[in-house]
Amino acid sequence: MSATQHQDYPDLDPRVEALVNELIGRVADKWTMIVLEVLTEHGELRFTRLAELAGGISQKMLTQTVRQMERDGLVIRTIHPVIPPKVEYRLTDLGFTLSEAFCGVWIWAAQNLQRIEESRRVFDEKSKA
Repeated sequence: MSATQHQDYPDLDPRVEALVNELIGRVADKWTMIVLEVLTEHGELRFTRLAELAGGISQKMLTQTVRQMERDGLVIRTIHPVIPPKVEYRLTDLGFTLSEAFCGVWIWAAQNLQRIEESRRVFDEKSKA
């Protein structure tokens, strides 16, 4: 058993564990979470509109984010053969299920906001002393 393998699942495929670790790292990325949220709320969007709704993301970072999400099967990129080129992005079923899974994080954050703010305030006060 590896040092990180879960004791509750001794027969866990190490590839599953590696995938979970990789996805947590990616989804914990600020921009992936924001793009996931924007596409969940607004559906299929053109690149420029996605950038506007993501608020503050650079073109380079958005390109990197949606490419990685496409590679992971979370988004579909559709290129329409028109002039000027029209490229749209939408979540796949896999992307929607990931969005649903992380909805719990939003609920948890809303339920615990005051407790976390108070903990931070207490910590910061101790740190000043």
